Amino acid sequence: MQNNWHQLLQFDQQHIWHPYAKSPSATPAIGVQKTKGSIITLANNQELVDGMSSWWACIHGYNHPTIQQAMHEQIEQMPHIMFGGLTHQPAIELAKRLIKLTPSGLDKVFFSDSGSVAVEVAIKMALQYWISLKKPQKKQLLMVKNGYHGDTFATMAICDPDNGMHAIFNNPLIQHHFASAPQMGFDLASDDRDINDFKALLSQHHQSIAAVVIEPIVQGAGGMRFYRPDYLAQINQLCQSYNVLLIVDEIATGFGRTGKLFACEWADITPDILCLGKALTGGNLTLAATLATSKISEAISQGNPGLLMHGPTFMANPLACATAIASIDLLLASPWKQNIQQIERHLKQALLPLNGLTGIKEARVLGAIGVIELDRADLGETIQAQAVQQGVWLRPFGSLIYTMPAYNIPQLQLQQLTDGMITAVKAALSD
Repeated sequence: MQNNWHQLLQFDQQHIWHPYAKSPSATPAIGVQKTKGSIITLANNQELVDGMSSWWACIHGYNHPTIQQAMHEQIEQMPHIMFGGLTHQPAIELAKRLIKLTPSGLDKVFFSDSGSVAVEVAIKMALQYWISLKKPQKKQLLMVKNGYHGDTFATMAICDPDNGMHAIFNNPLIQHHFASAPQMGFDLASDDRDINDFKALLSQHHQSIAAVVIEPIVQGAGGMRFYRPDYLAQINQLCQSYNVLLIVDEIATGFGRTGKLFACEWADITPDILCLGKALTGGNLTLAATLATSKISEAISQGNPGLLMHGPTFMANPLACATAIASIDLLLASPWKQNIQQIERHLKQALLPLNGLTGIKEARVLGAIGVIELDRADLGETIQAQAVQQGVWLRPFGSLIYTMPAYNIPQLQLQQLTDGMITAVKAALSD
């Protein structure tokens, strides 16, 4: 089997393009043969504690029997059917749950197949809303810097334009407006200079702005930054005052990651449009959803052409919808709040003492998110390799070494995770 894996990894290295990687790659990807709970078993039989929950999606860990059973049952009955002109029970039941769980007023659900597309759909909804109201001049968007919303072209255009992963595409991308990033600090007593900058831009350009797009409370891949709920509440109020739609991107934060079921609950707001993905199916299949208010759907339906102009081929895939139902029901039946609080306490106890050490800019924690931000941005590969030696899987980017474990990770594995993370960081900084 090892010889076979050697050949497989050679082929992979030469022919398969991995995310944010060269092809052919200078170093081979690490082969994985199986998963269980929060454990990844590599091709060489080494076991790693997963600190990433597969890019934040596998909130129940891997291979959960409840979700697997639901998937088996659905695949035997109907794995897929087109959603154009047809419907099915898994989509209906999932929509019911999403409408019930998300902030009141979000009662229209559009299914798609990835987080980037969910945000694309939200942008399209906002633009078509104003076109339908005969205000086509409202076609630009307003974001805050350090944001990240996806890898497709419309979403790249609303990521951080200077320091984001897609800055090289700035020339061909549509140009939008960016306010300064919110000040960092979930518990910050702010002087509101950041919201004043946002307000000034909105005041100047609101006649041409269709919507504000923002990640609530946690700016994810744009910097793993946590900001105060009051900032988001003020954003919501300004959007209402200036007649601009508010799109909240909960792809990374939805389904409990910050300690609330949805991060916008920290600010007690209902956006006009809300985007979900990642943890929607517990990380088992790709599925996303864009929820909107009746105000949005009625305007689009009464305008010209009267249809929301979007329709993915695999929209509302029954297998994915059944998987999402099982994941949501499993989450709600679990002590998820207590689990998040327990993870948060452990991460704070383990990581916050790193503050003040040479080479570390800041260690910070919110909910089941732990971040070590370094002064340097060139140690990610070294730290990842060191972490694997410690039996831990991390995926650093830039100066950010972070973890978002599964909510049900056993305490001993969580301890191994943070011990390995800290050891890897200290080893890299000491070289």
